[in-house]
Amino acid sequence: MGEAHDPKLAAKPPKPPISRKDKFTKQRQRPNYNLIHQHALPLRVYPLPTLIPHNPLSVVAIALSYLIQVLVPPSQPMYKGYFSSATGSIHVTDPESIKALWEMGFFGKGSLSRSEPSWAARQKKEEATSEENTDKRREERRQFKLDRAKKEKEAIEQRLREENQIDGINNRPEERSEKESPSTFDNVVHEEPESLEATEGKAGEHAEGYEGFKTTSMRNLPPSPPSSSYSDSPDQQPKPKRTCSDGRVKAVRFSPTIEAREFDLSAPTISPLKSPGLTPEAKIAKAGQRSRTKSQEHLQISQEEAFFLSYGLGVLQVTCDDGSVNLPPTSLLALFRRHSYFPPRSIAAPAEPDDPFLVSYAVYHHFRSLGWVVRSGIKFSVDYLLYYRGPAFAHAEYAVVVLPSFIDPYWSYDESRKQEVEKKSSKSWWWLHCVNRVQSQALKNLILCYVDIPPPVQEPDAPKELDIGGLLSRYKVREVSVKRWTPNRNRD
Repeated sequence: MGEAHDPKLAAKPPKPPISRKDKFTKQRQRPNYNLIHQHALPLRVYPLPTLIPHNPLSVVAIALSYLIQVLVPPSQPMYKGYFSSATGSIHVTDPESIKALWEMGFFGKGSLSRSEPSWAARQKKEEATSEENTDKRREERRQFKLDRAKKEKEAIEQRLREENQIDGINNRPEERSEKESPSTFDNVVHEEPESLEATEGKAGEHAEGYEGFKTTSMRNLPPSPPSSSYSDSPDQQPKPKRTCSDGRVKAVRFSPTIEAREFDLSAPTISPLKSPGLTPEAKIAKAGQRSRTKSQEHLQISQEEAFFLSYGLGVLQVTCDDGSVNLPPTSLLALFRRHSYFPPRSIAAPAEPDDPFLVSYAVYHHFRSLGWVVRSGIKFSVDYLLYYRGPAFAHAEYAVVVLPSFIDPYWSYDESRKQEVEKKSSKSWWWLHCVNRVQSQALKNLILCYVDIPPPVQEPDAPKELDIGGLLSRYKVREVSVKRWTPNRNRD
């Protein structure tokens, strides 16, 4: 026998499979960070042609390209910034320079953003901000409640009108029988207060303890809900009572919220407690104003990043906040060394070999030279974070803590120097455990970076002009990786 065939299953054609391209287009497409951040540093590199050993013309192409670059050197981009003594950092305000410094090396941070300077892009978006979305949802909920209350009141009024028409038809004098009489409960509920009191008075003449029962019943009655209106006229007349054709009164009680509102079906619903929000014209004007908003964000660069761009790469020109003269690297070094202290030292104060700026810049220059993207690590209680390619691609792999090391015999010559060194470089085990625990929870490897502090240069041996390369070569950097030991993972 053949298998049973279900017509329902045959009527439904199979769904076509979703292609990989359609699935990708439905998802939100991310920017191509490999193309945006293709340059590791803000430099223009012009590589020579490839040498092909079995092709003699490749040698000619290499020689020609080399001579062209020597005779007519290509221009390098130059960026400008100013040093702010209030913040102790360098600020870049040109939008093109901000974009280039961030995309080529991830230098600095936006002053109005968490990391990448994206304030202007967020303002130019057509969609509303999170605050505007919250206000919109609140307005929709408020409007929904008002519409629901209006519909409830309209339904009650429509039901009352229908009941009045039915009562008017059933209670006509010619159709109503003289033998029919309303029940005692209907008399109590629907009659006028005057007739109700008269009836109660008549019944009380023959009942014992009726007065006490009446007093108790009146005391337990709930108070009538207050009625209010949004109208500003003080002499507004009360609404007439709804009566049937036979003179009976329809007693209808609304909830306090419904009773306290009056709705005009021809007018738009507006709450007296909150503003109705922006009109469509105002929203369009606000969106146009947002799109024309000038960028108010600047790139904030640390002292180590600025000195690396100025001295190491030669692509940044820095001026003081009260002048327009470009500072050379030697002047920048003296300026940053003074502002590495808080409060900043005076110009007459002598430079010391363990200045905080020199120690931190030695570590920054060391890891930048190795190809790492170095960012501030204050969020994780460390000095630096090391990224393999940048924060746009993956999280930081290593967290670096800079520690000055006074191992030179000069720093242990006498007791006073030993006490001074111990005061500067003393760290407790509690501090190390805390920092290591934070990095373990953040899935980062902790690196203790020791910088050997050289002895100060004597006056006769000091060069006339400051040699920055020779000064930095006196510092040595040692790296020690620390991992947190846990008994359940590191057993023998």
